[in-house]
Amino acid sequence: MDKISIYFTGNARPVGFRRNGLLLLISMILTMECSVFSNHQNQNTKEVMAQMTAAGYARAIFAGGCFWCMEEPFEHLDGVKAVISGFTGGTKPDPTYEEVSSHKTDHIESILVFYDPAVVDYAALLDLYWRQIDPTDPGGQFADRGHQYTTAIFYANADQKKLAEESRELINQSGRFAQPVATDIRPAQEFYPAEEYHQDYYRKSPDHYQRYKAGSGRKDYIKRTWANFPRLQLTNSNSQPNESAGQNQANMDPAALRERLTPLQYEVTQNEGTEPAFRNEYWDNKRKGIYVDVVSGKPLFASIHKFDSGTGWPSFTRPISENEIIEHTDNRYGMTRVEVRSKTADSHLGHVFPDGPRDQGGLRYCINSAALRFIPYEEMDAAGYGSFKAILDKGK
Repeated sequence: MDKISIYFTGNARPVGFRRNGLLLLISMILTMECSVFSNHQNQNTKEVMAQMTAAGYARAIFAGGCFWCMEEPFEHLDGVKAVISGFTGGTKPDPTYEEVSSHKTDHIESILVFYDPAVVDYAALLDLYWRQIDPTDPGGQFADRGHQYTTAIFYANADQKKLAEESRELINQSGRFAQPVATDIRPAQEFYPAEEYHQDYYRKSPDHYQRYKAGSGRKDYIKRTWANFPRLQLTNSNSQPNESAGQNQANMDPAALRERLTPLQYEVTQNEGTEPAFRNEYWDNKRKGIYVDVVSGKPLFASIHKFDSGTGWPSFTRPISENEIIEHTDNRYGMTRVEVRSKTADSHLGHVFPDGPRDQGGLRYCINSAALRFIPYEEMDAAGYGSFKAILDKGK
């Protein structure tokens, strides 16, 4: 380790976040360790980019403020093959993070997404992109202020441009925002990967990443603004159909669900039921693997985030990805709780409480076993979840 730097919110810059129109300085200073690399563009990242290009995967480039927070949601989207954090939009070749963050270039923090159009289309990428940002902020994103943190969509061809403009217009017409969308739509420019310590940061330093995402204001804004926002319906002229998505929709028909789910699974996921404590399938399961939605098959939780809460239900400190989790206020039975549902299938999963392990974020996702299907680690490749093994291998 060459040095230890003290950072504000983990990005080596003093920052503030807006609340009621005022710019407030984030009071908590976080400490992070990072190595100094003589060659900031690590060869491994370059090799990944070369392999993805050689394989013929499509490319999409998005800027949404801090690239740490943009990389994580896209990496868990089916059909996405790789996500690279980096810089684009400027003229200086091969910029460093220090140059970009100190306004010495015109680049902005961005992500390069390699995806398979036969599995996921560009319209789905756009839908996910908008849900990660404040599209009305022209001066940066959340705690991160300045040109390098502004938002933009960089289109690679006429079809991407058309869909990007259509999506922006739908956001403007939604009536959900008091200000017009400030996100720019621009032709793609040369993309330069950031230093290696920025790549997959949410996996390398998950605790620091989660504190940063919450402290910057991004996490709460996403939940408050986008939780009930309908999927963007775009004219997808050149995209390939997602057959698995169609099968999922068919499998979620009530009649079909009654056929393939047990009575308890149907009662829990469709009627907000609750299974008995200590008498359910996974409350004491300690095997390595992931837990997926029993209805849609979408990955929800990982064994490395599971802990013994003593409640008799499976408990997790966090989901695999927040993109497949929706939270609602639940005022039933004379209590105020936060209900947890799956996004794709709208399955009732359970509730989230603020009494989890403090050193892991302080949350307890209390989930019904009947809403889950467990995929053991050794069966994940065969079941089509091999890309999630890296999360378990990291151990965090």
